[in-house]
Amino acid sequence: MSKVIVPQGYQSALGMYDTQTAISMLKRTFEEKLCLALNLKRVSAPLFVDPTTGMNDDLSGVERAVAFDIKETGQTAVVVHSLAKWKRMALHAYHFSAGEGLYTDMNAIRRDEEMDNLHSIYTDQWDWEKIITPKTRNIEYLKTVVKCIVGAICETLDVLKCRYPQLNVRLEREVTFVTSQELEDMYPDKTGKERENLFLKEHKTVFIMQIGGKLRSGKPHDNRAPDYDDWSLNGDIMFWNELLDCAFEISSMGIRVDEKSLDAQLKAAGADDRRTLPFHRQLLEGKLPLTMGGGIGQSRLSMLLLGKAHIGEVQVSLWDDDTKRICKENGIVLL
Repeated sequence: MSKVIVPQGYQSALGMYDTQTAISMLKRTFEEKLCLALNLKRVSAPLFVDPTTGMNDDLSGVERAVAFDIKETGQTAVVVHSLAKWKRMALHAYHFSAGEGLYTDMNAIRRDEEMDNLHSIYTDQWDWEKIITPKTRNIEYLKTVVKCIVGAICETLDVLKCRYPQLNVRLEREVTFVTSQELEDMYPDKTGKERENLFLKEHKTVFIMQIGGKLRSGKPHDNRAPDYDDWSLNGDIMFWNELLDCAFEISSMGIRVDEKSLDAQLKAAGADDRRTLPFHRQLLEGKLPLTMGGGIGQSRLSMLLLGKAHIGEVQVSLWDDDTKRICKENGIVLL
């Protein structure tokens, strides 16, 4: 059952057709600014992959991929959860050089996703990846890239507000960096989400670092698959959403595992069976480039910058009857 929060006195600043036009403008503008900031080139990407390759991202490890059989070949394919691993293989196959990267549209069906103001079973994001060197495989370079992405987001908002001055969204351009362990130390009796809300309410734009490994409490801040991000060099870009009064994640990203960190994280996660899969075997043998990358939610960014209360106002998905009724009664127009 989905859960809907209706902000008091909510009224969208943009009608349905202006919203559609603004989404198109937002996407074009942000893509241009992101490519310029990170030196990325657009490529085509798969909607589904062969599950035997180990190429699909299993997210936190419990989500079920949507699978289907292919009549002509007899194979089974699975819809991607994200392209974290595929992008790294593509950089290698396309002979990209250090400092160069790619981005693509990623569309997925996450059938086990929560359904509320921020989540639906349809996921759309910009997936990006770039090659780094041993010298840039560090936390300072990670922070530099985070600032570039936040800058591109804020510049996109400026463009939108010039075209639609009725938008009253405000974002903090300065990024506060904090580790998940520091958050636990600050709020030891709170959950991960509660810590995010408390910290974001004060600092507005935050990159929460080092997500996936166990904290001193014995629990991780949040779950992460062991075979794409290096848990010591990753994080989430989050903004404070004034309309919904909550921390609002825009991007999960990071420097990817190398041979050493993959080995350690597979052991920690009890996932040693993956070592024989083609992707993991190549990585453990040092045949893939060092990379960093992430996903940036397209509907999430549209929702944030256009001041929307529900993700269904900026994407077409399926909703239960209660959600549709509550939204209709409160002027939330689901596409």
